[in-house]
Amino acid sequence: MREAGFEFTVVPPHGDESFPQAMPVSLVPKFLAEKKANGFLSGLKDEIVMTADTVVILENTILNKPADRDDAIRMLRQLSGKTHRVITAVCLLSTNKKDLFDDFTDVTFTNLTREEIEYYIDHHRPYDKAGSYGAQDWLGMIGIQRIEGSYFTVMGLPMHKVYTHLMRFVS
Repeated sequence: MREAGFEFTVVPPHGDESFPQAMPVSLVPKFLAEKKANGFLSGLKDEIVMTADTVVILENTILNKPADRDDAIRMLRQLSGKTHRVITAVCLLSTNKKDLFDDFTDVTFTNLTREEIEYYIDHHRPYDKAGSYGAQDWLGMIGIQRIEGSYFTVMGLPMHKVYTHLMRFVS
């Protein structure tokens, strides 16, 4: 955000990241980004809140943040050699406006060995990452074969869209 010319303060959101189980997986990121933003609504004055949420979807199933090492191994084994979709949604909120948008990117992994997966998990501990990986980490460098869409969407913030939407939001 700073590199795009914005000044900001980070304030962790409050609340859980639950969503209705019957909700279509493609709508979950928008639901969660808006839910996070609404948690700040009562304390807003003249600032703009921006929240985001990223999900990894493989075969119409969301791969959340892993619960533990075994869960991370399971997810990465599922992603190995396959293409999955990453959707990041962003919510901009002020006292009188709201803008909710998303972006998606398709990511294809090479076939990963069990040793590569275990090395990555043991050395990079991706327990705070949807799908158990970060594109910017070692596994992204050696394992991502192709990205169709924005790298920044996979990273968790589609800056090309954030910039455009923020410029409209403040004008």
